Amino acid sequence: MNKRTLNSDFAVWLSDPNFAAAEIAQLIGYGAAVLDIEHGAFGLADLERFIPFLKALGFDVLAKVLAPERAPIQQALDFGADAVVIPHIDGAAHASAVCAFAKFPSLGDRSLAGGRTIGYGPYSDEWLAAEDARIRCYPMIEHAGALAEVDAILELPTVDGVFVGPGDLSVRRGRGAYARQADDFADQRKIAHAARGAGKHWIMPAWSEDEKRFALDNGAHQLALIMQHDALRAGLSRAFDEATALSTKGQA
Repeated sequence: MNKRTLNSDFAVWLSDPNFAAAEIAQLIGYGAAVLDIEHGAFGLADLERFIPFLKALGFDVLAKVLAPERAPIQQALDFGADAVVIPHIDGAAHASAVCAFAKFPSLGDRSLAGGRTIGYGPYSDEWLAAEDARIRCYPMIEHAGALAEVDAILELPTVDGVFVGPGDLSVRRGRGAYARQADDFADQRKIAHAARGAGKHWIMPAWSEDEKRFALDNGAHQLALIMQHDALRAGLSRAFDEATALSTKGQA
C-alpha cells in the first residue's frame, strides 16, 4: 500500500504501544494519534519509545495523561507529545491549577527538563516561548462542573482548547450510558460554541457517523475516529461473520 498524505484532523485512538497499528493507521492516512494513557496499557518506558516512533511517522501526538497532576503531564511532554489531554477537570479553578503544568513560567508552572525536548543541548528564552506556543493543553470537559464553567476554562491563558468526554459527561449529567441523544449533542454544541467564541480548539471522539457529522459541522479541530480495540473487533467480526455465513450456506 502506498502511503497517503496524512490528515492531522483525523486521529486514531491507541490503548497500548502497538507499533503495527500505528504504521497501518499512517498508511491509511491518519495524521494524529490519541494515546489513552489514563485507561490504556502504557508504561513510562513504552511512552519514552513509542512517542518518538509516532513522531517519526509524522503523527501529531496527543497524550491523554494518567491524571490531572504535575508528573504525568510533564512526563508526556518530556517524551515529546505535542499536546496533553487532561482528564477529570472539575471546573475553572481546577483547570487553572492543573493546566499550568503544561506551560513554563511565567505563563505556567511546567518544570524544565534537559534531554529530548531541548535537543540534548542548551536552551534559550526564545525556545521557552516557542515551546509554550507549540505545546497544546486540552482539559477534558467530562464533568458537569467543567461544562458549567467551560467559558471560564477556555479563557485561561494556559488552555489551548478543550477535549470532549461524551461518555463520562452523560453519566455525570444524570443521563446514564452515553446514547448519542439530543441532550448529549446539546452539551457538545455548548462546548463547540464556547470554543469558537474563544478562538480555541475543541476536539471530540467521534465513533459514529452522527458524531462525525456533528463534529465536522460544528468546526471541531480534530476528530478521534476509531478506538484501537474497536478496529480490531470490527476486523475480527467481519472475517468471522463471512466464514459463518459461507458455512451456513454450505450446509443448506
